[in-house]
Amino acid sequence: MRYLCFIFLTTTLIITSGCTSQDDTDKTKVLISASVSLSDVMAELRDTFEEKHPDIVLSLHYGASDKLAKQISKGDPVDVFLSVGEKSIVQLKEQDLLATKTRTFATNRLILASNKQQPVSLSSLNQLPELDTKQIAIGSPESIPAGRYAKQALKSSGVWNATKNKLVHTDVGGQTLSYIESGKIGIGFVYRSDFKRSEFISDVLAIDEDLHDPITYSAIVTTSSNVKEKAKAFLSFLQTDTARSILKKYGFET
Repeated sequence: MRYLCFIFLTTTLIITSGCTSQDDTDKTKVLISASVSLSDVMAELRDTFEEKHPDIVLSLHYGASDKLAKQISKGDPVDVFLSVGEKSIVQLKEQDLLATKTRTFATNRLILASNKQQPVSLSSLNQLPELDTKQIAIGSPESIPAGRYAKQALKSSGVWNATKNKLVHTDVGGQTLSYIESGKIGIGFVYRSDFKRSEFISDVLAIDEDLHDPITYSAIVTTSSNVKEKAKAFLSFLQTDTARSILKKYGFET
């Protein structure tokens, strides 16, 4: 069960692949920086991959894609980067930091969600300005991809100006979901995969995909990696039926 007590970090959330056993000293460690929206599904992907590749151990590092890309640009030791959206990948490509071609392995949907104790009914974004609420949670469009997609959708629907004063921008990946779950803010924009893993929110409205850029998840190996072949093995795994099945279970599309 998810805990409503959410600790926000100004630095990137780091989650390793578990306690290191004595046998792990003989394994190759692959460092992965991934969008925080992948945090739940990555645990199962990691475990399944490591079962198939007993000579490799994955170390997982989560954060907002834009911030992770900046860290890679500054020289952070990363072997694999899993990004949501194209912006971060393009930035790294322009700096010649990609050792492989970009591989898209999943897509997601943007939804408007509400706290289950504060039900909301909408049939389109055009009705959002009329909603009797003072606050709407949204990731900061400048640094959080989900917020960028939400802003695009609001602008495409012609309701950005009518709603922007109600928007509460969050700057940490996962914070928007936590606000809605806790009831601090009753409604906001999150991914469909967030809805699938939370028992505290309701799916109010699936946002028309034509209103924003495609929400794609891409994988690359960095030029700084010293274990490129092992890292490529994980990219290949993400294209398998096994990985696709796991991703779908967590609300992603493949």
